[in-house]
Amino acid sequence: MQKINSKIVLTVLVAFFIGIFIGYHNSPAITKIAGVSAKENPTEVSADFSTFWKAWNTLNEKFPGADKVSNQDKVYGAIKGLAGSMGDPYTTFFNPDEAKLFEDDIAGEFSGIGLEVGIKDKVLTAISPLKDTPSYKAGIKPGDKILKIDKTITTDISIEQAVKLIRGEKGTTVTMTIFRDGEKAPREIKMIRDTINVPTVDTEMRKDGIFVITLYSFSANSADLFREALNKFANSGSDKLIFDLRGNPGGYLDAAIDMASFFLPKTATIVTEDYGGNKAQNVYKSKGYNVFSDKLKFVVLIDGGSASASEIFAGAMQDNNRAKLVGAQSYGKGSVQEVVNLTPDTLLKVTVAKWLTPKGTWISLKGLTPDYVVPVTQKDLNAKIDAQMNKAVELLQNWK
Repeated sequence: MQKINSKIVLTVLVAFFIGIFIGYHNSPAITKIAGVSAKENPTEVSADFSTFWKAWNTLNEKFPGADKVSNQDKVYGAIKGLAGSMGDPYTTFFNPDEAKLFEDDIAGEFSGIGLEVGIKDKVLTAISPLKDTPSYKAGIKPGDKILKIDKTITTDISIEQAVKLIRGEKGTTVTMTIFRDGEKAPREIKMIRDTINVPTVDTEMRKDGIFVITLYSFSANSADLFREALNKFANSGSDKLIFDLRGNPGGYLDAAIDMASFFLPKTATIVTEDYGGNKAQNVYKSKGYNVFSDKLKFVVLIDGGSASASEIFAGAMQDNNRAKLVGAQSYGKGSVQEVVNLTPDTLLKVTVAKWLTPKGTWISLKGLTPDYVVPVTQKDLNAKIDAQMNKAVELLQNWK
């Protein structure tokens, strides 16, 4: 199996599994099951493992068809339970099939509906659909609560299980039952799966002289594409820039730091990783590109689909007084994950730290609050009015 590049990544888990890890380290398997010694002995713990083995034996003896489940799959199930006992939706185990999906999707092309999903308030929730994908065309909105996937009720479902249900062959149909705030009853939405190519950057020079850069993910090549977009902005002669991060689930931390560095001096803090006393904080500073003068008029758009690396960039701009944030409360993904090879074909993704904005704010669950909160109303949606973009344009045109 091809190995993932050792890079730091920040994002919510999504229905298309776009790079969901922070750090990648090879580690020897630590196992001691059924008397099989491993390369390393596990740390001694004060726990009664006889209960585990009693459950193992009871299931093997009494459960109909237990013999059809391999011992290895039972071990994988136990590891999933162990990861789940941490009570953290981002700490999880990938069996070989799930690990293969994870690695395939990092390549950036897959078959599905192009929808980011996460667990919010213990409910499977749509974060944001990718532009021009089946979920986008079907009208899925950030914040939609996903109650059923086909016939499967999503109560207590893991994100990985949801992803497996949502994913599928191109041309097949998936039906979601969703509940949207403000509506009286759930609705069913049918979508036909398609090949999803993750977009990265769009640019537009508006007739009013405002330049817009839209970033869809902090992918491995997004920093280079962003640099090209900034060159277009510089050559446009405009001093008014909108950076649209709405619906951006995050990605590579290095990319977020590189992009933020175009706007901040070398001494400026972009983000801090806090390991809760396990080790010293890791403070990421600007690389000091800082190519724009104080005359730059800069607005960053965010919403409930802006997560993790998007929140790091936006938080750095806000706390360093470099840009105004416009839109809606961001998603609130403030933790750091590390992915470890347990075996050559299995992965354990574990939360190892939380990240803080330059002013020390932990945004997990609550998200970033824009300087200008602009709600999206159904009336505006029906009229195809982008009130958040309109507010950003108004600010730039009246910048003081």
